[in-house]
Amino acid sequence: MTLTVARLTQLATEWNALLERELAAAGQLRRELHAAPCTSGNEHPAVARLIDELSRQVDFEPIAESGAVGRIGPAGGPAVAVRAELDALPVTELTGAAFASGNGAMHACGHDVHQAALVALVRSAHGLDLPVPLVPLLQPREETYPSGALDMIEAGVIDRYDIAHVIGAHVHPSLPAGAVAAAGGFINAAADELEIRVIGRGGHGAYPHEASDTVAAIAQIALAVPEIVRRTVSPLRPAIISIGTLAAGEGAANVLPADARIFATMRTTHPDDRTALFAAVRRMAESIAAAHGAAADVRRIEGEPALINDGVLATAADDWLARLGVEGAEPMRSLGADDFSYFCDAVPSLMMFVGVRTEGEDPQPGLHHPRFLPGDDAVASVARALMAGYLAAAELALGIEHHRRGSEGAGRE
Repeated sequence: MTLTVARLTQLATEWNALLERELAAAGQLRRELHAAPCTSGNEHPAVARLIDELSRQVDFEPIAESGAVGRIGPAGGPAVAVRAELDALPVTELTGAAFASGNGAMHACGHDVHQAALVALVRSAHGLDLPVPLVPLLQPREETYPSGALDMIEAGVIDRYDIAHVIGAHVHPSLPAGAVAAAGGFINAAADELEIRVIGRGGHGAYPHEASDTVAAIAQIALAVPEIVRRTVSPLRPAIISIGTLAAGEGAANVLPADARIFATMRTTHPDDRTALFAAVRRMAESIAAAHGAAADVRRIEGEPALINDGVLATAADDWLARLGVEGAEPMRSLGADDFSYFCDAVPSLMMFVGVRTEGEDPQPGLHHPRFLPGDDAVASVARALMAGYLAAAELALGIEHHRRGSEGAGRE
């Protein structure tokens, strides 16, 4: 074991030095990717660019329509995958940067940084004596359905590439710039969408007794949703339903519409709550609609499961981050969602968060904001986070028992 740990430590030192040489080119690549974003499902130009950038290091094969996967390092044995998302958002950029997008889409979630970081990591790893294979995952459709991560798994990427662990890192403005949060356990929520339709009899506003008054019904349902959450889910397990759309009528003041609609997001952190909360919402909506002489049709559009990090991986990655000179951060947990959770369900995996800052903005714009623009230094931070994750996963794949310096635990808890 001592020889293997020493080998990993030496590898980390060599790899980190080689990474430093790649960062200038990676920063320029990031700017070019930022200037030419591709929305979900239309990532073919982006994946082609990344494949070209890594043509000397990796033989890629297409997967999940607009994604790609490859492998470097030893020919056999369990592999460690690192993931970068390809897609941008349909957001009009307002950063004013010289390399701002002008095509109506924007990398407002930092995926351009993730892509450039993966390129720098893989380029710097080329030629090193990696102890376990490294599998770059160029993943489409993280922002929309159908999930690119799920499609990759259903296409057999885990088994065909013998992937034992998947590593991800995502920029986030709520953490100190350059700091990385690696923690085990719950990280992101399961994300489902709820559609509630109230269907009844339309009528004249002067004669409500002759109609169902679906507006009154849908309004009462909307007001009842927070109470349903409170009465269904333990306050020790975060959950929320947020209504994004409430629609009824076509603009007339004296027409009672025959139907009305709510479209909402439901976020839960425990599988049991995911089922129980939907059932409770359906019962409530049906009862309120019936009291108004109408019917309710309640549907759940299933999204990502909760993202649960592997605690052993988090502990080891936290230690490797310190060895690489990366500042640690408190655990980052939220009711946000990421389809990286499908990888976590398939194999023990780890998603980390990397602190970034948009210069000249106060307060800091959040993810998906049209002014969100991390600096090029974020590429190095994300690349080192992915490197730490790979080294941690290599320990597990090689059967090394990890001993954290000075303490035990799952990440910086």
